[in-house]
Amino acid sequence: MSAVDVVTLGEALVSFRSSGPLASGEPLVPGVAGAESNVAIALARLGHEVEWVGRVGADPFGRLILRDLRAEGVRTDHVAVDTTAPSGLMFLEQRTADLVRVEYRRAGSSGSGLLPGDVLPALQGSARVLHVSGVTSALSDSAHAAVVAAVEAASAAGVLVSLDVNYRSRLWGRDDARSALARVVPHCDLVIASDDELDLVAPGDEESATAGLLAGRARAVAVKRGARGASLYSANGRLDRPAAQVTSIDTVGAGDAFCAGLLSAWLDGLAEPDWLDRAILLGAFAVSTRGDWQGLPHRGELGLIRDLSTGDALR
Repeated sequence: MSAVDVVTLGEALVSFRSSGPLASGEPLVPGVAGAESNVAIALARLGHEVEWVGRVGADPFGRLILRDLRAEGVRTDHVAVDTTAPSGLMFLEQRTADLVRVEYRRAGSSGSGLLPGDVLPALQGSARVLHVSGVTSALSDSAHAAVVAAVEAASAAGVLVSLDVNYRSRLWGRDDARSALARVVPHCDLVIASDDELDLVAPGDEESATAGLLAGRARAVAVKRGARGASLYSANGRLDRPAAQVTSIDTVGAGDAFCAGLLSAWLDGLAEPDWLDRAILLGAFAVSTRGDWQGLPHRGELGLIRDLSTGDALR
């Protein structure tokens, strides 16, 4: 079996999307969602060997999750099938053209039961990257313990550790997030956060927070600004890039695509400016197509958005 480039862990859910208000009985379209599984699919489409680790229920939703991940080329060698807890669910309600509301059904889910013992065997190989997000730590004490155990083991083994802060106010408060992530950040080489999330992992304004992270273990800090682009801080200074000019129709999954772009560029040995360029490019694919990951590009399609400005995509 080939070596794994990236191991990621967390909870994958089945999401049900509506085209209008849920209370009106609008049809629901199912699909697989989850921050870390989105990143895994994005990387697999770009040709990287990726393994997702988590727990799914012994139910049709768990089978759907595994089917879609495997169909996208994501390895699931260490996924546990839990016969005692259901797979998590999420409902995305298109309440208005500009407002999407989220309802979770993940308390007591199989994914929230993640344990350190589920994760550590996947890190005993030759993975180059471990990617985690703050979402997993928010699920339960055991899931947080699994994240902490994973980043400790990976950093000790010289594996690059990537953290997407990915704060979700529906799952926990800012003080709880700050306290939990304080055990994760010291082991992270790459920290990714929106500009309103940086205070959860380092004190002070943006310049102070990024400087503090870089004074520790972090080699680079990426700051997402949505439609205003993104920045990358490292020992080489600060890089800024504008967002790609695309028509935004669905922002769900854009942050996960951004993370995958950064990691893909690092795995390819590209220079830091190219990390940011690929991250923004994948984010543009995500926001200009519907679904968490369905519109993300395969490697041969990376030039499609750039080609739109010249018309080459139409030839």
